[in-house]
Amino acid sequence: MSQVNRRNFIKLSATAGAALAIAPVSSVQGKEIAQSSMPMRTLGRTGYKLPILSMGVMRADNVAVVRAAYNSGIVFFDTANGYQNGRNEEMLGNFFADKPRNSFYLATKVRVPSGSDAGQQLRKSFDTSMSRLKLSYVDILYCHGLSSAAEVNNKAIMDVLLAIKKEGKVKFLGVSTHSNEPEVINACVDNGNFDVVLTSYNFGQKHLDQLNPAIERAAKAGLGIVAMKTMAGGRNEDQEINVKAALKWAWQNPNIHTAIPGFTTFDQLEECVATVNNLEMTAEEKKFISVAANQPLLYCQGCRICEGQCSKHLPIPEMMRAYMYNYGYRSAKLAKEVISELNLSENPCGECASCSVKCTNGFQVAKKIKDITRLQNIPPEFLV
Repeated sequence: MSQVNRRNFIKLSATAGAALAIAPVSSVQGKEIAQSSMPMRTLGRTGYKLPILSMGVMRADNVAVVRAAYNSGIVFFDTANGYQNGRNEEMLGNFFADKPRNSFYLATKVRVPSGSDAGQQLRKSFDTSMSRLKLSYVDILYCHGLSSAAEVNNKAIMDVLLAIKKEGKVKFLGVSTHSNEPEVINACVDNGNFDVVLTSYNFGQKHLDQLNPAIERAAKAGLGIVAMKTMAGGRNEDQEINVKAALKWAWQNPNIHTAIPGFTTFDQLEECVATVNNLEMTAEEKKFISVAANQPLLYCQGCRICEGQCSKHLPIPEMMRAYMYNYGYRSAKLAKEVISELNLSENPCGECASCSVKCTNGFQVAKKIKDITRLQNIPPEFLV
């Protein structure tokens, strides 16, 4: 795709289907998806041929940006049951209501509940998602945020997932993972029932020597690999992340079939699309990656070692993720959503004279927790 300016993006946001209407068409798994001029890769055994650039819709609340992405050649959109308390799915459901079902792919996610009725609760969440999305099926249903092999192999949950797939409401099953990714990915391969993995993947991860082999093994086994968190937290302590460098770094791995950066504005979309034009990294981009990979980032590695060190066993990785959303992605509203799900006390560290947690990433955990938990007392209408 040739680089386009902001005026053209605004035009794309207003002209429904313009780019797709003139693009050549290919049939994949019984679907007809317009071939993008972006580089394409096949999402494992799903057979879906996708542009390497897809859209993570999590933070987007402007349907015009979704429309511009769709009209620019992006065909794969990622959401979840909990994003924006369901409004994210509702926005996509309304947008795609008048679009040909064979012109896009859509993935959503549901949290895996605990308890004896976990399967029933998961089914209820999925049914709610389908009602919001106004679809007869979704292309991919992910179990959201798994961090262990035990979670991957939960039989009660697996039985429900397979039943939903048999009913034709889901084409393919997957998991998303923010922590212990190598263990989760290898478990998905061994399980045999999952088709796609949505994994954190960025230049700042300290366990790439374990993650890359797991991704390669999964890809060779036929699993589709989707990359998220490619921006490594959005910024480090001193500067914004170089978007083009971060995306190009991820795409250098041929086993990354597509990435879902969470752009929310026309400028951000334009920058991502422009990056696809030339995947060769410039000397400046290579230098940025080399330097930034060794600097403190806002991105939590998700190792969960901190949980064993904390006397209260607080969900520290989730709180650090909220901190990242607030200060890295500039989304206080999303950070509050994450914090609100954790059912924390007003001052979770209040009884501790000193913090026993020694973060492997160098985070000042107690300071960050005190800062981010203040969002609990701020009404969401005052946040952006």
